[in-house]
Amino acid sequence: MATVELRFSAQPEHVRTARLVAAAVARRAGVDEAVLDEVRLAVGEACSRAVGLHRSNDVTTPIRVVLTEEEKTFSIEVGDEVPGAGVAAADAVGVPGARDAAPAEEFDDADGEDEMGLAVIRGLVDDVEVSAGEDGGTIRMSWPVNSADILS
Repeated sequence: MATVELRFSAQPEHVRTARLVAAAVARRAGVDEAVLDEVRLAVGEACSRAVGLHRSNDVTTPIRVVLTEEEKTFSIEVGDEVPGAGVAAADAVGVPGARDAAPAEEFDDADGEDEMGLAVIRGLVDDVEVSAGEDGGTIRMSWPVNSADILS
């Protein structure tokens, strides 16, 4: 099992780098070429959401992206460190982190954007797990790998 961990400050310009790294590692892991655009888009959406949560809640810790190559799957976890205390993943439709700490007027339609972002991710990725807790939230996505590609 090989793992690559990427951490970046909550700046929108770093999302592009995360997408490029995810696509490169996914290709090396054996993810089908036809799926790489979906990997890029899903990672971009998850990272953009994490950046938005950090910036909206004045969290200065880095966004965490963990890319893991296993025998039959390739997975990516995008984590934020925005506290979601008291938010059950099922109640929040799995929205990582919480926006409760900040005033509502700062967020226009933040809930709608979060729901749309999750809908995009769920539309792109068949295997998605989203969780939120006191230490932040995580979006975990995985794709099958083609073992024959790895051996060649």
